Amino acid sequence: MSRYKMLPYMREMFSQIGEQIKLARLRRRLPVALVAERAGISRATVWKIEKGDPSVSIGSYAYVLRALNGMEKDLLLIAKDEELKSKLDLIGIKTNKRAPRR
Repeated sequence: MSRYKMLPYMREMFSQIGEQIKLARLRRRLPVALVAERAGISRATVWKIEKGDPSVSIGSYAYVLRALNGMEKDLLLIAKDEELKSKLDLIGIKTNKRAPRR
């Protein structure tokens, strides 16, 4: 059981990410041991990732994606929303490079 308290939709999101990583591994017919070796992490960590455990570092997710033949580039899609940026530009709202000071 994870020590993190998560909202249900976030728990479901991590579960989906883990399932997608697992399916990608299975489509490539790669055993967990090989993915773990390529990623430089333990098999237990790969299993945690495939279960969507939020306590695993984003770096470990990246290493597993790389071990799945270069999928780490997909991490660049996180928090990317060109449609929203375009709408904000149209109405004149600029995205700051930093958060405001307290």
